[in-house]
Amino acid sequence: MKNNKQENIEKDTSKEHKKDAPTSIGFSIITVSDSRTINDDVSGRVIKELIQKQTHRVIHHVVVKDDKKDIQSAINKILCDKEIGIIITNGGTGIAPCDVTIEAVEPFFEKKISSFSPLFSKLSFEAIGSPALLSRATAGIAKGKAIFCLPGSPRACSLAVEKLILPEAGHIMKHLGD
Repeated sequence: MKNNKQENIEKDTSKEHKKDAPTSIGFSIITVSDSRTINDDVSGRVIKELIQKQTHRVIHHVVVKDDKKDIQSAINKILCDKEIGIIITNGGTGIAPCDVTIEAVEPFFEKKISSFSPLFSKLSFEAIGSPALLSRATAGIAKGKAIFCLPGSPRACSLAVEKLILPEAGHIMKHLGD
């Protein structure tokens, strides 16, 4: 027979947190691209549709150039918006010299969501094989908001949003609100 202490240890606290988590979160999507516009932003559209299939809202969706200052300016504006809980960037996370999203966004992080990168890498490797090596996708917390930096591929965006971000969005916001 288990005592109360053993039962408490064995409880799945994530289920409890999810139970009390927000069900409608404001999202912002920032597509980083030198060649895309809001009209032909396939990855941004994929992210938006997946978010809206849930009970969440997309408050902002913008396209910015793959330029450190432009990316940081967009992040700065969104960090001041009280309606936004989660920011998703897509694009500029590769290894090419022009890929500067990570360098632009990481200075905002007060905490890193360290497990995001290896989990995303594992899922990516399972989906596409060794090209997953080229992604520097990352995530962190800034001013009470979660920021996820995804590759620009629609498939990669779909994978991250469906398998990692949306299943934990409410749980993340619950912790950030504590």
